[in-house]
Amino acid sequence: MIRDNKKRPIYLDNHATTPVDPAVLDAMLPYFGEKFGNPHSGTHFYGWEAREAVELAREQVAELIGAAPDEVYFTSGATESNNLAIKGIGRMYRGRKDHMVSCVSEHMCVLDSLFNMEREGASVTYLDVGADGLIDLDALADAITDATILVSIMTVQNEIGIIQPMAEIGALCRERGVFLHTDAAQATGKITIDVKAMNIDILSLTAHKYYGPMGIGALYVGRKPKVRLEPLFSGGGQENNMRSGTLPAPLCVALGKASELGLAALENEPARLGEMRDHLLGRLQVALPGIHINGSMAHRVPGNLNVSFEGVRAEDIMAAVPDVAVSSGSACSSASDESSFVLRAIGLSNDLAESSLRFGLGRFTTAEEVDYAADRLIAEISRLRQEKQDAGIPTRILDEVK
Repeated sequence: MIRDNKKRPIYLDNHATTPVDPAVLDAMLPYFGEKFGNPHSGTHFYGWEAREAVELAREQVAELIGAAPDEVYFTSGATESNNLAIKGIGRMYRGRKDHMVSCVSEHMCVLDSLFNMEREGASVTYLDVGADGLIDLDALADAITDATILVSIMTVQNEIGIIQPMAEIGALCRERGVFLHTDAAQATGKITIDVKAMNIDILSLTAHKYYGPMGIGALYVGRKPKVRLEPLFSGGGQENNMRSGTLPAPLCVALGKASELGLAALENEPARLGEMRDHLLGRLQVALPGIHINGSMAHRVPGNLNVSFEGVRAEDIMAAVPDVAVSSGSACSSASDESSFVLRAIGLSNDLAESSLRFGLGRFTTAEEVDYAADRLIAEISRLRQEKQDAGIPTRILDEVK
């Protein structure tokens, strides 16, 4: 049931989605009203006006990731972009090169796209990740063969926030003549990305992960070396025949503005988020024994914290703190009853995986909110553990607390 009161819960789930920045909303609203033209109408003012706004947005997205504007194609979001990248490349080069490489902790839309390509006859190597969440570069090098057409590795993992070494991966792929695709949905606007310096050939992003609206994203497709894709959609040939369909000018404008703001925020926002994240972790560690940090802290996006609390299920914690909005994993797989495949991939037991919480701090998170959340979590986790102890339920952490 939705809580219907004036005081809304504190929001610490910015990996699931971010609130739309007011400046983004202001930029997009006119294109729902007086500036309502179709950007593909080339014979009158209304179409020209919308087209000009869309092309400005393309430039803003390109600047955020170090690309050229004509290498940016608008999509409905990262899921479509990832599908287009993987299926588009796999089908375009089918019969010449039919091998792809990825890793076990990718987002499900990447994994499902790869599963689909396997059903169509491709072969895929899935790299393991270590306890820190990182792939082994030597294992990646060994996995690439003469038949490999694509490596797809996520820049920032959506549950544990781990940043993969994309520059090193890109250098290896370029040396071996293999295209590199990255799902950068959790990275854009949060860490610096330069597709040219990192040798990234294809990149997926989505607006709602960095303070834009849902329903709009982009795919970067490099021109040097030139990447060729088979389109997913048939239609009017928009986006240079890469992605047919009328572009939603308001959403494109919003993505552009979010990209402009995201680039500017890289100067100070990561440090602020990192300080708040470390403060939250420190408070939890001091007050609560039996905390496990999931993944490397040294290679983590600043706003992310993923921890397991021994002896207490995540669903019980979340039920106990309805005034704090956190998650137990990816929003895209939260309907599943299974524990996170990502946490199991880094070696967690089912019990620890089912006791994990993901905290996503964002642009509008305040230090006061972090302290409030810490107070509530400490109180409720302590209470839940005490109730188990009083009920005679044995767990290792409860024995240590006695």
